[in-house]
Amino acid sequence: MALPEILLVDDNPNRAQQVETVLRFLEYRVVAVSGNQYETALNQRDDFAAVFVGSGERQASLIKAIADAVGETPLILLTEAGSSQQLLSSIQQLVSKVLEWPTVYPVLIDILDELPKPEPSSKKPQVNKGLAGVSKAVQKTRELIDQVAKSDATVLILGESGTGKEVVAQALHRASPRRDRPFVPVNCGAIPGELLESELFGHEKGAFTGALTSRQGRFEMAEGGTLFLDEIGDMPMPMQVKLLRVLQERTFERVGSNKTIHCDVRIIAATHRHLEQEIAEKRFREDLFYRLNVFPIEVPALRERAEDIPYLINDLIARMEAANRGSVTLTPRAIAVLMQHSWPGNVRELSNLIERLAIVSPDSPVDAADLPEKFQAYEVPDTVHLQLPEPEIHVVRPAAREALAKPIAGAPAVQLPEQGIDLKEYLTDLENELIRQALEECNGVVAHAAKLLNMRRTTLVEKLRKVDTA
Repeated sequence: MALPEILLVDDNPNRAQQVETVLRFLEYRVVAVSGNQYETALNQRDDFAAVFVGSGERQASLIKAIADAVGETPLILLTEAGSSQQLLSSIQQLVSKVLEWPTVYPVLIDILDELPKPEPSSKKPQVNKGLAGVSKAVQKTRELIDQVAKSDATVLILGESGTGKEVVAQALHRASPRRDRPFVPVNCGAIPGELLESELFGHEKGAFTGALTSRQGRFEMAEGGTLFLDEIGDMPMPMQVKLLRVLQERTFERVGSNKTIHCDVRIIAATHRHLEQEIAEKRFREDLFYRLNVFPIEVPALRERAEDIPYLINDLIARMEAANRGSVTLTPRAIAVLMQHSWPGNVRELSNLIERLAIVSPDSPVDAADLPEKFQAYEVPDTVHLQLPEPEIHVVRPAAREALAKPIAGAPAVQLPEQGIDLKEYLTDLENELIRQALEECNGVVAHAAKLLNMRRTTLVEKLRKVDTA
């Protein structure tokens, strides 16, 4: 069963990072924002199991505003351990619990266990398809998305090929009021110019040779939602004129029809080309550029945010697992090598590599020496200190592993004692011993131990949680 999702609102960056790291380690999903961003988070979803709010200068007003927004959702107030500050009675009435931070494990677990659990679902697990990473560039992109999401302003996404411009467009759509309406992508560079008009605006029966039936265009399909025009810089000049008219008048006609259709569509465009240069060389209309460039978002190249590579690897592996396309595990040494690469193909190149490794090494961890030849020229560090992200990579401390160790009566002989045996307890102890051995063999890395035991990582994490709370 999936664990609840928690909203963490805190202006103290050190405490926020610590709380988020601990919650994610315990397999909870966390959305962490600063105080002035809680409205955006609550607009994107309203089913958080709890809201953790950090104490600070705006404590009273912030808690009241959040309490009004979330209704009966539990509020957990984070305070500095040892602080003698007295809480106002008005705040005490609004919060469900007060948690001193740093805290101890039993206190935190007691609070978490009281949270309402989400209903089980038969659907495939949903993978977070947001912007993976912690770099300043990615944080800036998220901020720009938050700023423009609520409006209907046209957005122009710029960046090299393979940087994930469509991922940004999807994130923007999900954060907008149009999230429940269609998101319709069109690659303007992949459709021949003579067919692009029909693709965008649709056509009537008999409008041209081969038009045997009437057909909706992408504008009609996206009605009420978002139309993503990818590679807009490759659109032929005649089509640019027609697109400009739609942007100005919000009307169009199907090919072969004189009936005007009104449309309510939010336009997001993207290109890897430098449109100012295209305008200078008479390949792109200047008036269309200004219509599209209302709110530009620049997507950084992967070489400019190497610190995001561990997060991207986790995200890509999670997507493969959710799509039943296999899985792979990379050692910290391998990740350290990948962080040195310049990635001319950006995230798309990294995605292709991860998919290839999942095919070549599905059953054993990929070390630096197992990477393709072009990565062998990079220096392999003797010691790697990586801030590994999210809960996809767990390391169980030695003390926790020792908690699994318990003598198993009759285990060596595997023979029923004369006095009988508690079979359930025996099998539990046997399972714990095998888990402990697997963790020892894998230096506490849960993902590797799960492979040795031929079980899902999440199943092993849940078993470890039960042992730890027993």
